[in-house]
Amino acid sequence: MSKIPVYFMPGLAASTSIFERINLPKDTFEIHLLEWFMPEKEESIRSYAQRMAEKVNHENFVLIGVSFGGILVQEMASFLTIRKLIIISSIKSNKELPRRMKLARNTKAYKLLPTGLLQDVEKLVKYAFGDIMKQRLKLYEQFLFMRNKEYLDWAIEQVVCWERVIIDPRVIHIHGDADEVFPVKNIKGFIKVKGGTHIMILNRFRWFNDHLPKIILE
Repeated sequence: MSKIPVYFMPGLAASTSIFERINLPKDTFEIHLLEWFMPEKEESIRSYAQRMAEKVNHENFVLIGVSFGGILVQEMASFLTIRKLIIISSIKSNKELPRRMKLARNTKAYKLLPTGLLQDVEKLVKYAFGDIMKQRLKLYEQFLFMRNKEYLDWAIEQVVCWERVIIDPRVIHIHGDADEVFPVKNIKGFIKVKGGTHIMILNRFRWFNDHLPKIILE
């Protein structure tokens, strides 16, 4: 029996190392990791998704995206023949965006974010207040792949200004009920991970190792 190819797309600016603890049975699944690359100037998310889709070498495969990667895989799906479309800690349409992001879109406040600071996370760690903030920044440092300001500005704009209104019926949505980026109160029709935060792909990896194979094969 041929193995099922499973492609993973990480979250905004994140490296593929966020999936290093995800283990799917090797006799059934074959894992492939997709990485962010630089967008072209003023590139639309649809155009970027088409270019990312060219990196997929299979048909009838599983496409999984986390957070902003979840938004991207939904755009990629229209260019590919997929078996399953799964999003984690993400949204299915702009109606599921939290109020503060909708406000940022209307006021264009997202353009004021100091994304350049993320280019030097090491300095931020030095000035961070409190242990929790330091731990979180160390985590960012470990898993941040794209620190380029142009990429970060582009990516944040694509999330906040995402135009999708109609939900793709193929989407299987896995979401934590303690997600602080995309609060669960704005989200409908999902598989709930109790106590799961926005970074549950890292700290609840056992849940995914237990449940993903069943979700894929159902």
